[in-house]
Amino acid sequence: MRTLAPVSAPRTGNGYWIRLLPPLALLAWVTRVPSFARPLWNPDEGYLAVQARLLAAGGRLYETVVDRKPPLVPWLYEAAFALTGSGSLAAVRVLAVLAQLATAALLAALARGRWGDRSGRTAGVLYLLLSIGLNPEDAQAATFEIFILPGTAAALYCADRRRWGAAGAAVGCAFLAKQTGAAVLLPVLWLCGARRGPLLRLAAGALLPVLAAALATDPSGFLFWTVTGSTAYASFSGSWTHVVLRALGNAAILAVACAALPPLLRHRTPGRADLWLWLAASAAAVGTGLHFFGHYYLQLLPPLTLLATAALSTLPPARTSRALLTTACCCALFVTWGLLAPRTWLDHSRRLADAVARTTAPEDRVLVWGMHPETYWLAGRTPAGPHLTAGLLTNYSGGRAGARVGAQYAVPGAWAAFHRTTTAHPPALIVDDSRGAPYAPERVPALRRLLAARYAERETVDGAVLYVRVR
Repeated sequence: MRTLAPVSAPRTGNGYWIRLLPPLALLAWVTRVPSFARPLWNPDEGYLAVQARLLAAGGRLYETVVDRKPPLVPWLYEAAFALTGSGSLAAVRVLAVLAQLATAALLAALARGRWGDRSGRTAGVLYLLLSIGLNPEDAQAATFEIFILPGTAAALYCADRRRWGAAGAAVGCAFLAKQTGAAVLLPVLWLCGARRGPLLRLAAGALLPVLAAALATDPSGFLFWTVTGSTAYASFSGSWTHVVLRALGNAAILAVACAALPPLLRHRTPGRADLWLWLAASAAAVGTGLHFFGHYYLQLLPPLTLLATAALSTLPPARTSRALLTTACCCALFVTWGLLAPRTWLDHSRRLADAVARTTAPEDRVLVWGMHPETYWLAGRTPAGPHLTAGLLTNYSGGRAGARVGAQYAVPGAWAAFHRTTTAHPPALIVDDSRGAPYAPERVPALRRLLAARYAERETVDGAVLYVRVR
């Protein structure tokens, strides 16, 4: 049986949090100011925005619209749109700020309980300074990883206080934001040990929200799209050189943000085994599927923050000040990058969406054959089927080479659904936005036949070809 480290005695009074939370809230807002500077930061946001519109119109997740992700983040987008309308992601941006603030506060509470008041302040501030230390398209976007983080921090906080049912529920919520959120289960189990009672409460807490989400959607669809149907996407195909360069490139960017941390991580401080396990599990989550997109690296930040805070708790306060100042300078560079970052792909999507809106009526269905689902959202048009990108129908993934790309590698059942929807509700417009990619229509016989039989080319916009239906 594993013995837990003693939990610090609870502190009384609210003065600590009254003094700490307002500065943390201000810092969370300032670091994410660039996120409000543009309508979209990456195609994942566009995908979620389209999903939310379809759900608000009465659609069902894993039926009307599908994705390889659990339902929590689409539901958050839908709730935000219900409050402010679906024409802007401003409300979603606010939710992202709140998610980062909640993560910082939970890390501060955990650090305070282990190492004292000063460490709590250090952890909260340090996390927020690190939280944007990636390419702005990854760090400023309100996507899945941002909403994983509060659940993972809450899971370890509750486990540290031996609240096993609550810790399990937090693990379940992290999983419902994205499957890799379940990585935090490893350090939670380490703290739990092999005791039957806590393990049962932990399992019950984790399963309850997951089962509730499955029942609220479609249980078989939930299982397929979140677990069993993603094996082709998660497997490696393509160039090792490209994968390694992507992994190292994003790691190098994060290393700039974490420039003050390496000496601290080497500092020997007792009682950090669970934090190292958390970091190792998060690193495994980053590598899942060998895609190494920048936003995957966000999961590394909470354990890195706590490991650095643990080391600083044993060092003079001047060392903490220097570490925070160095990290703040790096943070300022990333804020500036976010404000000045180019938006080439977004400009293309806007021009294409303008052409789609000009060519179709609001009630028309449209098929955009590409990897930029935000075109539907920007144009205000309904997708012709449940698959919002060509990737689900060809196994193409951004950043991969053309190996194992084609209709034969599609998600099982995807082409049957495609044929049903295009037969029952033929799209008024098909947009070939492949622009020479491995999933171009000439490499997809079913789409090529559909275009040849029922559509005529109308115009070309930025290399994307628009085909109108021949009546």
